[in-house]
Amino acid sequence: MVKSKTKDLLDNLEFLAEKAEPSTIKLFRSLKKRKPKSLDAIVQDAHNEVFDKTDCLECANCCKSLGPRITDVDIARLAKHLRIKPGKLIEQYLRIDEDGDYVFQTMPCPFLMSDNYCMVYESRPKACREYPHTDRKRFYQVLNLTLENVKTCPAVYEIVERLKNEF
Repeated sequence: MVKSKTKDLLDNLEFLAEKAEPSTIKLFRSLKKRKPKSLDAIVQDAHNEVFDKTDCLECANCCKSLGPRITDVDIARLAKHLRIKPGKLIEQYLRIDEDGDYVFQTMPCPFLMSDNYCMVYESRPKACREYPHTDRKRFYQVLNLTLENVKTCPAVYEIVERLKNEF
């Protein structure tokens, strides 16, 4: 059986991200200082190229290992999708974390199915919709978050490695 590139990268991601972290930190410090005008366009191009070749269903590491913050709007949307009352959704699926935010009680995400599809994809939380935050304006504002996402998402790792070649 041939392993996919995403699966192979995922298997080694923690090691690769840790090994690359000093150069990633150096790059991000430089980008924070300079805030190059071309940064958003370069990141968007890298995002598009990498995600054109990436099948998130082969990975779903974000759904398996990250606990998104769940907003009141998310709660209402999810409850409607599941046809339950918001209070029931909170009781069944959520807890309050150390920051006072709602997060899922369990990981992996309770809505992640065995085939890596999301049971509530159309109604998923805002944090899930926006992940991994590499296709947004003012990318320099999420560099600290990106430094963490490199350790979770193979696509983010590839995007950051491309940025190192650009800057």
